[in-house]
Amino acid sequence: MYKRGRGSFFKHLDFLVADMVVLQAVFAVSYIIRHGFVWLYMNDIYRQMSGVLFLIQMCVVVVQKSYRGIVRRDHMDELVQVVKYVTYIILIAFAYMFIGKISVQFSRTVFLLTWGIGIFALYAERIILKRFVRRRLENKRNYRSIVLVCEEDKVGKVLQNSIKNRYKDYKICGIVITDRNRTGDMIRGVKVIGYADIPRDFMAANVVDEILLYYQHESANIKNILDTCVNMGLTIHKIIAETPPISEKTVVEEFSGYTVLTTSIGMASARQLFLKRCMDIAGGIVGLAITGILIVVLGPVIYIKSPGPIFFSQIRIGKNGRRFRIYKFRSMYMDAEERKKELMKQNEMQGLMFKMENDPRIIKGIGHFIRNSSLDEFPQFWNVLKGDMSLVGTRPPTLEEYEQYDDHHKKRLVTKPGITGLWQVSGRSNITDFEEIVALDTKYITEWSLGLDIKILFKTIWVVLQNDGAK
Repeated sequence: MYKRGRGSFFKHLDFLVADMVVLQAVFAVSYIIRHGFVWLYMNDIYRQMSGVLFLIQMCVVVVQKSYRGIVRRDHMDELVQVVKYVTYIILIAFAYMFIGKISVQFSRTVFLLTWGIGIFALYAERIILKRFVRRRLENKRNYRSIVLVCEEDKVGKVLQNSIKNRYKDYKICGIVITDRNRTGDMIRGVKVIGYADIPRDFMAANVVDEILLYYQHESANIKNILDTCVNMGLTIHKIIAETPPISEKTVVEEFSGYTVLTTSIGMASARQLFLKRCMDIAGGIVGLAITGILIVVLGPVIYIKSPGPIFFSQIRIGKNGRRFRIYKFRSMYMDAEERKKELMKQNEMQGLMFKMENDPRIIKGIGHFIRNSSLDEFPQFWNVLKGDMSLVGTRPPTLEEYEQYDDHHKKRLVTKPGITGLWQVSGRSNITDFEEIVALDTKYITEWSLGLDIKILFKTIWVVLQNDGAK
């Protein structure tokens, strides 16, 4: 699922919080310098003023757009911005005291000290914080991986803009040139991976989150690439030319210095995804607490019935092909994966999933109970807390299943995988066609909302309590 660009207010919430903490600390230190070792917040009028300064800061940030381009600023630009920022706050505070006729209750020295020390302290805080932010961005652990598709004469300019914006949260990982075969060439440090199409072997071996398109005239090659990307559910950014939007979910936004049409199978605002993540963290904490209890209760039983680890772990495929290790309570014998190949002929699913009603690999007694009650899923709350998974999403395929996917199956992977999802609460025991699962997952992604997640969570509880549709 594509996350639309955030405004600088939310994008740099870390700077906002740090600025507020530092300015409050400076205000308290200035009070001590003027009045001696007395705690500022013991004085009613100064305590109220600290709250006013907090509100003034919020207003200055919104009106001045203080954090726009903050990571890219050099030291001198940052000093100028900090001087303006602190000066505006102090001047507005003086205006507030004058209009409210309360200036006689405050020491001007405290505010002048706050201004002087505040400039130095906030400047130092921002420089230090920017070093951490830049280091995090340069590590690119969570960057959006972009494939650039364009005509040869436009490649250099796009890559140059990308270099200028190196502290953005994306990285161009490959180039497809549509009007000349330069496969294998390196352009400004980025490899040309194909001509006229995006190679399947590259897609299988690399994470690709989004496609950036830039072309003057639509050709058969462009149309072929567009069809492939849309079929795979990839997010598409199209640098605007005289071309129509690709689908209904298309927005105009800025991307690396260009105005682009961005198309994705599903879209969400930064606020929506922030709230979804808050739900995941809260649910993950509660789920792990319950998991701790289940370890004490189920762990010894699993070990007695089938000696070995009480947890089962496996590499699964997450958002846009990212690999992660999933955890479950072990409900099968230790040789379950080896025996799976022998049982493939008895697979009850049509397509790229395995399901067998009387699976002999399940630990007798406890294994069926764990699976039917969905207790085996609880260790996945650790994956949710880590950010590999969400409470609600699409189920992550195994590596073996993923390698057999057709393009349209990969639509399931454009959002984070979840512990539960739409198809799990839609009669999963009765669904035997993998294509029906793909259709339900696609419906979830295209119709996603926080309300839908909450609805699915409540339906999941009901399904589990009714023991309906267990795996």
